[in-house]
Amino acid sequence: MTFSPLDISALTWFIVSWAGYTAFARRKAKNTDCIARGLHKHRIYWMLELMTRGVRVSDAALLANLERNIAFFASSTLLVLAGVLTLFAQVERLEAVIATIPYSTPPNHALVQVKLALLVVIFVMAFFQFTWSMRQYGFVNVMIGAGPLDSNGVNDNLKAYARQMATVQDQAAHSYNYGLRAYYFAMAVLCWFVHPLLFITASLFVVITLYRREFKSRAVIAITAAKGHLNTEYQGRSTGKTE
Repeated sequence: MTFSPLDISALTWFIVSWAGYTAFARRKAKNTDCIARGLHKHRIYWMLELMTRGVRVSDAALLANLERNIAFFASSTLLVLAGVLTLFAQVERLEAVIATIPYSTPPNHALVQVKLALLVVIFVMAFFQFTWSMRQYGFVNVMIGAGPLDSNGVNDNLKAYARQMATVQDQAAHSYNYGLRAYYFAMAVLCWFVHPLLFITASLFVVITLYRREFKSRAVIAITAAKGHLNTEYQGRSTGKTE
């Protein structure tokens, strides 16, 4: 099995990009407005409002909708895995296809198998993340069912309970996000079949895309502004000055 220094460099860059961005995003989200930080606050407000509602059918419907999205990706991941595993029996045909792509590197039988194995690992990781996310949303449903009614929203103990529900929901959302992130980086791996330099470029492009969407997008601006409005509303309620 022979690997060129460029292939090794490209794979190393890919791993560093994925692991580095994950660590960077987790640390930066603690003190910077982003989708994860903004939605966490919204989930807290959602659970606080939920505790004041005797009928929680609408909340259950919202959670069910979130779970359906995750279930779709989990089932799709199994189909993708089946397709990638099938390619192991068709490596020669895959190499013939790669050889027809302009400017592609000459296919290496062992290296093609390594690339397919990397895709398998990525999608297995994604499947575990999606299924764990589904389970955690199930935990939230149980906690909602167990939560007593706080019609006036003044019970500090139940407010703390609502925040714990929001924390579990937040962890479910993080797992879902990690699964989606695996899909993004899997798209970069596809470029490795063509050329290592394209693989390096695609990995960088994925990192930039994720950063812009999670920290600089219009959705982040809107979510952050909405969080400020909710903060004002809840502060007004606590002081009795809500109009």
